Amino acid sequence: MAAVPAVAPDITQQAVGYPSLFLLVLIGALVPVVPTGALVSSAAVVAFHRAAPLSMLLVFVTASLAAFLGDVALYWLGRRGMKSKNGSRWLEAIRDRAPEDRLEQAQGKLADHGVAVLVLSRLVPAGRLPVMLACLVAKWPLRRFVRGNLPACLAWAATYQLIGVVGGSLFDRPWEGVLAAIVLTVLISVAPGLWRRLRGTATG
Repeated sequence: MAAVPAVAPDITQQAVGYPSLFLLVLIGALVPVVPTGALVSSAAVVAFHRAAPLSMLLVFVTASLAAFLGDVALYWLGRRGMKSKNGSRWLEAIRDRAPEDRLEQAQGKLADHGVAVLVLSRLVPAGRLPVMLACLVAKWPLRRFVRGNLPACLAWAATYQLIGVVGGSLFDRPWEGVLAAIVLTVLISVAPGLWRRLRGTATG
């Protein structure tokens, strides 16, 4: 009987944690203001310290499935906006986060490399929406987008889960690993923008 109180909190945490992770990543895919990479890395830290292989697998499946469904839903909404005379707020949201220069680059790469660009776009900070918009402009059917987006989401979830494992392995306490994982994901997300600004300053 003594083991019941110790087991129950862990079961409760999992029952709340995985649905919350799924919902937040799904929302983050639709409304790209939620730092989904940091969420996945933080969940991976907790799973790493739990030392349960099934927990790591559940984080991976939950994150990749939520990202995939969110991307597909956003692309479907974007296609509806492209077909509508008045567009849609979802299409405008994608355009607002896909500057003209990034869109042109994405269109060129998409024409040259096809689905491979879609896979890589999820691994590049701020690369997902310009490539998604390029697919919309190129009138990719939903089925073709889905085929390319599935491996993209799997690679994305694996990458940020690995960041969480690295952060978790550096520290004995889970909260320290979570903090390290968040710092790593933030650095990864802001690095490309800072690099572009530095290059622009140097060339200007």
